[in-house]
Amino acid sequence: MKDKRPEVSWRPAIKKADGPLYLAIADAIAADIAEGRLSEGMRLPPQRPLADALGIDFTTVSRAYNEARYRGLVEGRVGQGTYVKARRGRPARPTTIGIIDMSMNLPPLFDDAALAARLWDDIAALQADQGLELLMRYQAPAGALPNRTAGANWLRPRLGDVPAERVLLCPGAQGALLATLSSLTRAGDIICAEAIAYPGLRALAAHLGLTLLGVAMDDEGLIPQAFEELCLSRTPKALYCNPTLHNPTTATLSLERREAIVTIARRHGVPIIEDDAYGALPQTPARALATLAPDLVYYIGGLAKCLSPALRIAYLVVPDSRSSVRIEGAIRATVGMASPLAAAVASRWIEDGTADAVVAAIRSETVVRQKMLCEYLPRNVAQTDPAAFHAWLRLPSPWTRGAFSGRLQAAGISVVASDAFALGAAPEAVRLGLGVAASQAELRRSLLTIADLLNQSPAASSLVV
Repeated sequence: MKDKRPEVSWRPAIKKADGPLYLAIADAIAADIAEGRLSEGMRLPPQRPLADALGIDFTTVSRAYNEARYRGLVEGRVGQGTYVKARRGRPARPTTIGIIDMSMNLPPLFDDAALAARLWDDIAALQADQGLELLMRYQAPAGALPNRTAGANWLRPRLGDVPAERVLLCPGAQGALLATLSSLTRAGDIICAEAIAYPGLRALAAHLGLTLLGVAMDDEGLIPQAFEELCLSRTPKALYCNPTLHNPTTATLSLERREAIVTIARRHGVPIIEDDAYGALPQTPARALATLAPDLVYYIGGLAKCLSPALRIAYLVVPDSRSSVRIEGAIRATVGMASPLAAAVASRWIEDGTADAVVAAIRSETVVRQKMLCEYLPRNVAQTDPAAFHAWLRLPSPWTRGAFSGRLQAAGISVVASDAFALGAAPEAVRLGLGVAASQAELRRSLLTIADLLNQSPAASSLVV
């Protein structure tokens, strides 16, 4: 028997199992606008014929059109119907002029117009959901409870169920680190970290007057025995570590080392600051230190590396209510609060699944870029991880980090030498950011240039005349 459903000018491609049907239809409108299947000024089918064509009730289509209107996708014209609104054209990917900056460590741009439109549509929808209050009111230093709840939901795959009251909203991971160090230490105190560490920690330690000591590392990351030796000799006030996809070496600590570090820290009464900037990127999350010792670990889950650097939002999970009060006071004294607008955007992306889609897109693009890295650079030189969008380039002798960075700079490529990370003697190495290249073609050109330089001796590539 033939399907007698009426023909309509546009029919969304949806699956009824993909969550609320009205949202699936609104998402389909957004995707088809982004892909050009629905053009500016085009009239959408009347609601009842579309409902009949899809075999669903009229109310669902009405809710979908209202949702699309809230997102700024369509507009209703009295007596005429619903039309696609005028939208800005999709910008072209930027063409790099001058230096190709591989010094920044950013998630790669993904090529998914529908997902990009969904990000912006969610931002536009906040106007309908929260109105002017969102823009014209302060919030509590630790963040509004709905945003803290969204943060707890976002962290659940890595931490399990964490009460929202233990999740504090901070203006980025650096803001979370500042609040935590301000709460745990005083000027003159000693803290320790991996011997090759995040430069932002070095800057904060200098700003707060702290002595920062490096803990020896190997290819697997921080060495527990070296941490214990430091605890016995210097009595640090805290250990900072980046145990998953370490910046810059990409090392991920084994569960055995994580358990050993927690045991040592507990034995010596040393709080741990766990910076899990990249923890959302691996398909199978590593066991967070915060799950091994929730009473001892201050966990920082930033969104810059796994979702959007522009949001400047990080979720800080603290051990208990007392530490929550202390750190909320530090947030109030230093930065006041995280941006409520950025927090609301993050919460909406988390709640409607957009954040998960972005992580998946970043992972997919990272896989492509990792394959390029493995194709063009020697594996015994480039230390990396399939889930990472950065690499640690160990330079073969007789190259030095200064000479290599200088030659790359002259060739139009900027990288970061190990001096920016080293808490002691700097190794002959540089960090490569694979994500900042505007396109795969640009990254390929950069990697080929780096490979060519590695195959030369410093003397043969000298520019001095």
